[in-house]
Amino acid sequence: MKIRMRVNGTQHEHDVEPRLLLVHYVRDVLGLTGANVGCDTTSCGACTVLLNGESVKSCTVLAVQADGAELTTIEGLAAGGSLHPVQEAFREHHALQCGFCTPGMVMATLSLLTENPKPTEAEVRLGLEGNLCRCTGYHNIVKAALAAAAALDGPAQEENAR
Repeated sequence: MKIRMRVNGTQHEHDVEPRLLLVHYVRDVLGLTGANVGCDTTSCGACTVLLNGESVKSCTVLAVQADGAELTTIEGLAAGGSLHPVQEAFREHHALQCGFCTPGMVMATLSLLTENPKPTEAEVRLGLEGNLCRCTGYHNIVKAALAAAAALDGPAQEENAR
């Protein structure tokens, strides 16, 4: 089947097998290897990407289901040589250990903060509960998510002040 989608701002069109999972399309066809395959059962969230702005676990979405969609992967966040504020917060707060879950955690955090720009710690923990960190680095991940919320809120307040 022929599918078309915009991935990280670039339009792509490919013929794919109807059963090809989105994560394999992204990794194997597009060569974007940031989304990891951890469980293949939507349990761990290492494959989280944004599909039309919503976080999805790409190991349980078919590539054909994303036809016509806007897809953002971890590779699409940094711009102009600068990390996205969520990525920067993860770096600054040491929210990475082995790094396997990090792309999924960053994407899930971004989706959470889009839906809830000022979450409480409990809301962050609830919002990220579908993503697993096998290194158990949750404390710093939560700190990073809260710091990212504050960083993302800054420019919005400046715009409102104008």
